[in-house]
Amino acid sequence: MESLECEEHRPWGYFCVLTDEPDHKIKRIVVFPKQRLSLQRHLRRREHWYIVQGKAIVTIDKDQIHLERGQSVDIPQGAWHRIMNTGEENVVVIEVQGGDYFGEDDIERLEDDYGRV
Repeated sequence: MESLECEEHRPWGYFCVLTDEPDHKIKRIVVFPKQRLSLQRHLRRREHWYIVQGKAIVTIDKDQIHLERGQSVDIPQGAWHRIMNTGEENVVVIEVQGGDYFGEDDIERLEDDYGRV
């Protein structure tokens, strides 16, 4: 697949903001094999994750949900959450954010594999 110019790289993969409007934000997130995002929460937004490619485990508070292509999950505002790629191919997620603020500084990390807590 061709690389997008808007990629923002992270240790676990990268994301691209597809839409950034006052009332919502949409990202395309790519998680590399065997990697996971930090266990985090957002105080000012909720998220909907739709799996476009791959297999993942999504943690929401104490629950672990197995998802694969074509499945989705809602993440309530304030819930601790993360996604982990359990497979050998990239996991691709479309993330739709709703709320009143969508800045990257609305992230509180509880655990992180890359020392960003």
